[in-house]
Amino acid sequence: GHQCVTFTAWCNSHLRKAGTQIENIEEDFRDGLKLMLLLEVISGERLAKPERGKMRVHKISNVNKALNFIASKGVKLVSIGAEEIVDGNAKMTLGMIWTIILRFAIQDISVEETSAKEGLLLWCQRKTAPYKNVNIQNFHISWKDGLGFCALIHRHRPELIDYGKLRKDDPMTNLNTAFDVAEKYLDIPKMLDAEDIVSTLRPDEKAIMTYVSCYYHAFSGKQKAETAANRICKVLAVNQENEQLMEDYEKLASDLLEWIRRTIPWLENRVPENTMQAMQQKLEDFRDYRRLHKPPKVQEKCQLEINFNTLQTKLRLSNRPAFMPSEGKMVSDISNAWGSLEGAEKGYEEWLLNEIRRLERLDHLAEKFRQKAAIHEAWTDGKEEMLQQKDYETASLSDIKALLKKHEAFESDLAAHQDRVEQIAAIAQELNELEYYDSPSVNARCQQICDQWDSLGVLTQKRSEALQRTEKLLETIDQLYLEFAKRAAPFNNWMEGAMEDLQDTFIVHTIEEIQGLSTAHEQFKATLPEADKERQAILGIHNEIAKIVQTYHVNMAGTNPYTTINPQEINAKWDKVRQLVPQRDQALIEEHARQQNNERLRRQFANQANVIGPWIQTKMEEIGRISIEMHGTLEDQLTHLRQYEKSIVNYKPKIDQLEGDHQLIQEALIFDNKHTNYTMEHIRVGWEQLLTTIARTINEIENQVLTRDAKGISQEQMNEFRASFNHFDRDHSGTLGAEEFKACLISLGFDIGNDAQGEAEFARIMSIVDPNRLGVITFQAFIDFMSRETADTDTADQVMASFKVLAGDKNYILADELRRELPPDQAEYCIARMTPYTGPDAIPGALDYMSFSTALYGENAAFTCLSEDPTW
Repeated sequence: GHQCVTFTAWCNSHLRKAGTQIENIEEDFRDGLKLMLLLEVISGERLAKPERGKMRVHKISNVNKALNFIASKGVKLVSIGAEEIVDGNAKMTLGMIWTIILRFAIQDISVEETSAKEGLLLWCQRKTAPYKNVNIQNFHISWKDGLGFCALIHRHRPELIDYGKLRKDDPMTNLNTAFDVAEKYLDIPKMLDAEDIVSTLRPDEKAIMTYVSCYYHAFSGKQKAETAANRICKVLAVNQENEQLMEDYEKLASDLLEWIRRTIPWLENRVPENTMQAMQQKLEDFRDYRRLHKPPKVQEKCQLEINFNTLQTKLRLSNRPAFMPSEGKMVSDISNAWGSLEGAEKGYEEWLLNEIRRLERLDHLAEKFRQKAAIHEAWTDGKEEMLQQKDYETASLSDIKALLKKHEAFESDLAAHQDRVEQIAAIAQELNELEYYDSPSVNARCQQICDQWDSLGVLTQKRSEALQRTEKLLETIDQLYLEFAKRAAPFNNWMEGAMEDLQDTFIVHTIEEIQGLSTAHEQFKATLPEADKERQAILGIHNEIAKIVQTYHVNMAGTNPYTTINPQEINAKWDKVRQLVPQRDQALIEEHARQQNNERLRRQFANQANVIGPWIQTKMEEIGRISIEMHGTLEDQLTHLRQYEKSIVNYKPKIDQLEGDHQLIQEALIFDNKHTNYTMEHIRVGWEQLLTTIARTINEIENQVLTRDAKGISQEQMNEFRASFNHFDRDHSGTLGAEEFKACLISLGFDIGNDAQGEAEFARIMSIVDPNRLGVITFQAFIDFMSRETADTDTADQVMASFKVLAGDKNYILADELRRELPPDQAEYCIARMTPYTGPDAIPGALDYMSFSTALYGENAAFTCLSEDPTW
């Protein structure tokens, strides 16, 4: 019943154009005459001449002509025959009318590549989306409350319905309001009964579709404007996205360059510290920089390059001008700044290590200076007072001779100490040359020792002269005392030298060096038995002296007049030497163990570096092969590369472990490693290049996917492009030379002859694929060119035409029109950027959509001009 009423009203809405109507759908179409007339009205075509006779055969002939015309429009009529229509079969007649409605009223409805029922439903959903109390999901119960019909009318003709006064719980009022308004103002007859819709559990779907299709056709003019608005929205969305990407690039580039600008002066600060602890802190700060601060910036630099390439690809695909960053923020500028950073970084690390070596050497020399100076000062203590004595003036002859011999022994001792004074001066000089921070105090102490030494020389000479003058008066001398003094003095000096050597600090860097010290120490220990014999001999002399003094009652008071050295001192120093020998043994053993540990660290680092270094090189070569080989779809290649990237990232713990071993080596102050040619710097640079290369390769494939999808290139075409490119890339460099590229184009069917016309055409193509005249063509440039040759893109003319539709064919557009037809954000985007229209037909508020459309696709100059507008 619902279908019959609705279909009858629908047919009458068209038949009245021919000046006729029907009252009973199954009866009035039995003779086929009004059926043929209906088809002529809705199709605009003439059917075959109808039969005017009253006989059944005439009626069947007319109905068959109508059915044949329907079939000629590509409609399959299943189980519908002329006899059933002539016999007044209601079901068959309604089925035929529904088929006509589907073909001529619904089938041509298309919204976003959907058609018929789906397209009509999507149109309804789009138009009623702003109305929160409307939810169109089907063509039956979604329309029962009447708000859907009212919303469609209000969306297109808001002045016809006061939508705010409608209530969801009053469906009868809503339905009748919509039906009355549609009939009165939209010329859509009442095809539905409000009471039937409200009382029916599930309204008839075909009846509602038929009625709703009349709304669609009534507002078809608006649909054309909506299509134009959709095109503009799409273009503006691309422009907004590209502008955001440009802003993101500029900010990321500025931040990265600012970080580099701040970091380089820190790395170029070569002001040395005075202490090893301070320099070690600088080294630790540098390690924190390499471990914590720099890696995120490496990622930012890589991401910046990827963003730049992706942005340029999107601009090319959307037929926009290439992006030109602000001055000083090109990718090449960032690469140059990064190179300066790494140069400063390398120089800073070398300087740090050299400074640490220098300070280590300085500490060693300073300690050695202090030890030798302390020994010498202890020896010289009281010597000036002794040399200034006048004891020889009241001494006996024997005393004088003893004093003379004693002085001779002192001179021998003084000569023996000359070497130590020279060593002290040499060490002080070396500390000055190495710029030791405490050089003033070292120089003052050294100068004091030298001045005292000169003074001792002068005093010694004066006393010697005085004793020699009185020697002729003195004859008695005790030869044994003299022999003791002569042998005790060098032996005492030897013991002091031995103690000095045994306590001497040492610094070595290899096992061979410590083994050399150990060998020298063993040789020294081998001389101890002979030295002990000399000690026993000297003590024997003293014992003999004591025996003579006791025997002959010499008034010597038990002291040796020729030397201050006594047996107790000799024994004490000998015991000290014997005590220092095992201490020296232990120090050498500990240093040997340290050098063995250093060698273990060298081998541990080398074993890993000799694996990681070739692994990085192999991965770089494999990535190079992957980037030029062709296996599967681009998505397959992308999946393979991302898995490959994951495996590379999973290798990072090995790099971190090597960094840890490298830190142990630096902390141990190890400066060379003969077991490997790889340094940590080599590994770091290789690792960073590997991460950057795989990221760039993935980005290239992603850009190829963007190009393929945006330009409609099939996977087969992409494979053909790759196969052709690889075929002529004979050196597997990933690029083509000019001649290789020409051969590749010819193989793909381009007509490039050797005549002047062919050369001109090839020169034009080269200006597109190689704008910087580098002489090489990358695969990305190649597929960009091929996609441009094989696919269409939206143009400024198309956008301009779309704006013209929204403007109602005017040469300008108003802000209200933009706000009505476009989403709010995109409408305001256009309003802020469109210049006022100045044509002869201009009115207040008129905006120039033509110059705006041209700017979207303009040359760099036009685009730059717009970009300078702070609102653009």
